[in-house]
Amino acid sequence: MTVPPAPAVVIVGAGPAGIRAAELLVAAGIRPVVIDEGQRAGGQIYRRPPPGFTRTPQTLYGTDASKAQALHMLFDAMVADGRVDYHPLSSAVAVADGVLHALTPAGRWTFPYSRMILATGATDRLAPVPGWQLAGVYSLGAAQIALKTQGVALGRKIVLAGSGPLLTLVAFQLLKAGADVTAVLDTAPLSAQVAALPGMLARPSLVVKGLQMRLRLGRRYHAGVTLDGIDCDKRGPVGIRWRDAQGRSSVTACDMVGLGWHLRAETQLAGLAGCTFDYDDVWAQWLPRTDSLGRAADGLYLAGDGVRILGADGAEMSGRLVAAACLSDMGLPAPDLASDLRRLARYERFARALARAFPWPAAMVRTIPDETIVCRCEGTTAGEVRHTATRNGAEANRVKSLARIGMGRCQGRYCQLAGAELIAAQAGISVCNAGRLREQAPVRPVPIGAWIGDGRGE
Repeated sequence: MTVPPAPAVVIVGAGPAGIRAAELLVAAGIRPVVIDEGQRAGGQIYRRPPPGFTRTPQTLYGTDASKAQALHMLFDAMVADGRVDYHPLSSAVAVADGVLHALTPAGRWTFPYSRMILATGATDRLAPVPGWQLAGVYSLGAAQIALKTQGVALGRKIVLAGSGPLLTLVAFQLLKAGADVTAVLDTAPLSAQVAALPGMLARPSLVVKGLQMRLRLGRRYHAGVTLDGIDCDKRGPVGIRWRDAQGRSSVTACDMVGLGWHLRAETQLAGLAGCTFDYDDVWAQWLPRTDSLGRAADGLYLAGDGVRILGADGAEMSGRLVAAACLSDMGLPAPDLASDLRRLARYERFARALARAFPWPAAMVRTIPDETIVCRCEGTTAGEVRHTATRNGAEANRVKSLARIGMGRCQGRYCQLAGAELIAAQAGISVCNAGRLREQAPVRPVPIGAWIGDGRGE
């Protein structure tokens, strides 16, 4: 194996955005390099099970089965024909000076590029709850991956908690698979969901689909709750303590808890590549700045949920848009995608309404007890974050350097947002003014032996 002989167009991610970007580039006669962490293309939303898995696409993807299969077949055909240089099971871990560094099955490999499209998707957005660091507590995404790839429910008596469409979707999928979902605890009040409904009608079919799933949950579903803690013994969770919208306390027995508050854009590589970020109050997270086609910097393009959380359909469109921008910047003919831009604007209206309907639980996070673990990697507590912000300065990177929040293997993916809320509340400032953590390479843990090689995968 050798490094590609000349700078290329590199795509990171083979989900809906990456696949559609590759399709447009291939149609223009370009053979892109595609780096993908998955064993097979599809991304998280259309994640494919291992070969020999017996569950049908209809069972795995529901009403989106035809979309998933179409994307899978499209990408597989491009790879089979040699029109795409595909590197599965490969993690992009660093980028600098026009070179992407990736950990592949053959070791560290460098990919020089002239233009790079980041279609890195999103990860779970988590809020700290007392006891969430213990065994048997998973993210909603982890529960969904286990179900999709292995047909496994991660518990016999399951409680899902958080907010956002993924909460309802994972609960529905588990119930459909025969799992015992005891309760679905949503921190979003019904009033916020109703108030946001006019905006969500930008995509009425999705609203109907969501309501149908919600009805399937029945009395398991509780809105406007506050989570007080997860109780565990040496084998895992035994119950979750919560208060309903009227403040009445309850304890629900369980042996598994799944947590998640919508999604957060995966932006580490974008930061290393030099993107500018803005704090978005609606999505309650830092998002990279791009133009309408996804240009973020010279030769750098962003697509999919790594830019805005617009879902699979929006990701497909943004993948086409960034590929068109890339072609245009290379002086090559690009298709007119004005209709896609109009549809993407409608999808963003829907997504912003969705974010208002299922808000990040800032008040709950700001009032967690001092002994609550905030950074699970480093074991940093809420009290330590508050103390550091008071004595040493209310800025995210300063608190990180002294209290170690965000220094672990996830590099702040799970704790940065909660940490910023605690800093802001302690100092009486906005979350935006608390700042964002600077990215560090590698953005994923890598074996030292692989990293100190010559970078040629040998």
